[in-house]
Amino acid sequence: MGSLAGFAKKASPGKATILALGKAFPHQLVMQEFLVDGYFKNTNCDDPELKQKLTRLCKTTTVKTRYVVMSDEILKKYPELAIEGLPTVKQRLDICNKAVTQMAIEASQACIKSWGRPITDITHVVYVSSSEARLPGGDLYLARGLGLSPETQRVMLYFMGCSGGVSGLRVAKDIAENNPGSRVLLATSETTIIGFKPPSAERPYDLVGVALFGDGAGAMIVGSDPVPSERPLFELHTAIQNFLPNTEKTIDGRLTEEGISFKLARELPQIIEDNIEGFCGKLMGNIGFTNNDYNKMFWAVHPGGPAILNKLEKRLNLLPDKLNASRRALMDYGNASSNTIVYVLEYMLEESLKMKSLDHEDSDWGLILAFGPGITFEGILARNLNA
Repeated sequence: MGSLAGFAKKASPGKATILALGKAFPHQLVMQEFLVDGYFKNTNCDDPELKQKLTRLCKTTTVKTRYVVMSDEILKKYPELAIEGLPTVKQRLDICNKAVTQMAIEASQACIKSWGRPITDITHVVYVSSSEARLPGGDLYLARGLGLSPETQRVMLYFMGCSGGVSGLRVAKDIAENNPGSRVLLATSETTIIGFKPPSAERPYDLVGVALFGDGAGAMIVGSDPVPSERPLFELHTAIQNFLPNTEKTIDGRLTEEGISFKLARELPQIIEDNIEGFCGKLMGNIGFTNNDYNKMFWAVHPGGPAILNKLEKRLNLLPDKLNASRRALMDYGNASSNTIVYVLEYMLEESLKMKSLDHEDSDWGLILAFGPGITFEGILARNLNA
């Protein structure tokens, strides 16, 4: 998604802008209503209590569809992935490394096509993933797969979790603004195979991930001072990152011989709610906005789950439509980790065009937000140039 009809607003000189968006997915589409039976069949589990629990979770997540790399073919080739306690990290990485590279290439190609400039104009790459581990990293395989110049400067962000997409956007913004004329390709790519496990009564929290997470890739082109052929989508005004001391265990991930194991503490949504106003205030103060102005802004929030969105909506007293883009992304793709913010921004642009076609005013200023391990808050004060 790149050039949009009716473009009117100009970007501020020297400020980084998002110039195009792109996405890609694996071929396997999972409908949420069929997930439970399929998952228990694939893992040869017949525990009725766990099945009931997952059925309940699948309803509460609000997810309707997701894309996944996992398939019957993969399970036939690697049946050990569905068996408890076996060392399978090598097999998982063999699958993941290949899958995330392919999805990142496809999302980047879609983004570059939408951008409309030659691939040779890309000067930098920022690559984000929590689904692979290798040397050299996915940044090099992406650059090679796209046919980028060997002189392309690369940055790689690993294991940032759900905040990775906005972390990458912050880094891309810094690169673009400090290297005049540069064009930065930001690519994110994730798959849940790295953490796929059979259900276990000893790990009930695993079922939350089964009900919530999806696979895919996202891409953005970021640059300042757009040329006439480019159509900037969002201006990135100010970016900040904060971590909350003594919350390291709230989102706890470990790479083990069985792949990645995650624990998400129940208090995560409440911790985010308790700290969101102070964090947003730091960004909003740059344009003179206060906590009375929340509903004057757009909200592009990574949908970590419905509880986080509900808590944020309630604490900030947001109008029901303010989190529409986030809720739609969650419903259609699940929580796809670092990728999801790309899907949220696409839906936000779609809604802006709809508002414009109806001669309704949309919010110029807004926040791009995500929350990840640390607990880390990532935020960007942005201007919608198509509102």
